Amino acid sequence: MEDGTVYLDHKPNAGLRYTYISNAPADFSENLDTSPSSSHPVLLVFLNGLMLPQIGWRPTLEALIQNVQDKNQSRPYMLSYDRYGQGDSDPDPLDAVPGAEKGHAHDARDAVKDLHQLISHFVSKKLNLPLSTPSATSSSPSQPAIILVANSIGAAIARLYAYEYPNTVSGILLLDSIISNTDFTSLFPDVDAPSFDPSTLPPGITSDQVRTARENYTAIFHPSVPNKEGLSRRNLASLLPSPSEPSLVGPGGKGPRLTVVGHDPETFAEQGLVGSMQTPVEITKTYVQPVWGRYNEGLLGITGEERTRGVVVAKGCGHFIQRDDPDFVVGEIVSLVGLMEADMKGRGKN
Repeated sequence: MEDGTVYLDHKPNAGLRYTYISNAPADFSENLDTSPSSSHPVLLVFLNGLMLPQIGWRPTLEALIQNVQDKNQSRPYMLSYDRYGQGDSDPDPLDAVPGAEKGHAHDARDAVKDLHQLISHFVSKKLNLPLSTPSATSSSPSQPAIILVANSIGAAIARLYAYEYPNTVSGILLLDSIISNTDFTSLFPDVDAPSFDPSTLPPGITSDQVRTARENYTAIFHPSVPNKEGLSRRNLASLLPSPSEPSLVGPGGKGPRLTVVGHDPETFAEQGLVGSMQTPVEITKTYVQPVWGRYNEGLLGITGEERTRGVVVAKGCGHFIQRDDPDFVVGEIVSLVGLMEADMKGRGKN
């Protein structure tokens, strides 16, 4: 497991912290040949949310290494990183441009460009593969099979990446994707609007509770609110206005393999009660969960129907599924890798 800092060509004065794991055995040495063992090595790239940086993936990485070792299997290449302004990485240079608006100087599109540069760097420098762009009908034999494993806003970045760089992403694992097309305020009724009828509230829920939840969600999650990372969400709804669009194309002209994972509604609601939001369980179940559930179902539309298996619920997990149950995430990764390997063998016979 290699922890380091990389300086990418397009932002040479800002360092990105990363963790990289080769597919070589755990006891490999500097002199061991770690070139790809097949024409299609698998590269897992882990994409963080806003509030849990790359360190949150460490238990998953360790559990995955142990999983493949126990099965005496070759492990995939793995890469996690902190985006600019997050965790141990340097601030995004775009934030320091004269006249830049604080908290909104870089957005998901910039994060996608950074991710492409990062993947290109590691494919070239670590996997020792020449860089080429696969066509719509066939993947280059020198390209790795890329799986994006993403949580929260990382899921939005994964979708945008696969769209901006078609034919390159073979699989996507979305772990409790952000609802990209909401302002979060409108999840709740405006109980102070003249037209609001208090009798429409479900039994046990008061206007004061709804008002407080609406205010708290607005103060923290509204797209106009800056975050510590400086990653603007202000235009996210225009970039991804629908959960089912844009449709994505992976290697061979087919949609990428896709697994959509949602949080456990009970656990999520309970965590919202004890966390900083202090949102009553019934408020979360009534106003937040239904919207999130429909959004997850909509995400299935970004690939072909035969390329996904429906929405999977991570039992006992809240929003940060990789933190609550790393072994569950490993199981989903192993399943996705297996499907992708079958795809690659199938393309090899054609």
